[in-house]
Amino acid sequence: MELEIQEIEEKAAWVRQRALEMVVSAGKGHIGGAFSCADILATLYYGGLLRYDARNPAWEGRDRFIMSKGHSAISLYAILADLGFFPISTLDSFCKKKSMLGGHPDRNIPGIEADTGSLGHGLGIGAGMALAAKQDGQDHLTVVLLGDGECYEGSVWEAALFGSHHGLKNLITIVDRNGQCATDFTERCAAMEPVVAKWRAFNWEVREVDGHSCEKLIEAFRTMRARDSNRPLAFIASTVKGKGSSFMERKVEWHHAVPKGKHLEMARLEIRRGMS
Repeated sequence: MELEIQEIEEKAAWVRQRALEMVVSAGKGHIGGAFSCADILATLYYGGLLRYDARNPAWEGRDRFIMSKGHSAISLYAILADLGFFPISTLDSFCKKKSMLGGHPDRNIPGIEADTGSLGHGLGIGAGMALAAKQDGQDHLTVVLLGDGECYEGSVWEAALFGSHHGLKNLITIVDRNGQCATDFTERCAAMEPVVAKWRAFNWEVREVDGHSCEKLIEAFRTMRARDSNRPLAFIASTVKGKGSSFMERKVEWHHAVPKGKHLEMARLEIRRGMS
């Protein structure tokens, strides 16, 4: 699927709307991080950038996408349902009894490549997949979405060393750089800057991008396949946690909170404006 930029933007707003209603219906969910990565996910899946087949999720030629920041999977669930990996009505069962859609993704869900949410594991899994593909002469990509707070985990940097050592040019990571973690802003917890220099020090090719501009994301992501470098590639995507809802943006309490009353109506109104 390859939509026009305005259509992708509308899809991203729709993803936020569905994520909002899923969290409200379930009474729980990580809404702030789901909103910050909605444009990234919409661009990857609707912009003709990832190879996939919703009718055959196990298609050997597909790109492998790993949602390492698994607590934000509600946005990915919405996209997978919209693309036909499973019925869109399944979204209404999020985090309810007997639903396959839990708070963190697992491989029982069509379109999900790895069980994630215990932070710091996704890049290691992705590096193993990318090495296997390289050894087997396969040309698909492995793309891993990390949270910036997740990058406090030492296993992320072990995997980064592994990826560069083995020349995994088919390994791509996207860091959702919203500047927050579960309890505070990253630069107050343990300063992460200079993030770009850190990834370059691990011998990755690194590019910075506006994580809320679908146009700039498409321009950046189109370079994933045709590269002369043998190094893995990292995108540092600058985002805003809670993007799309003014009272949630850059507010730590909306990492894991459920809007109610006036807050809920305001969020619905603001997100609806983004869909028009």
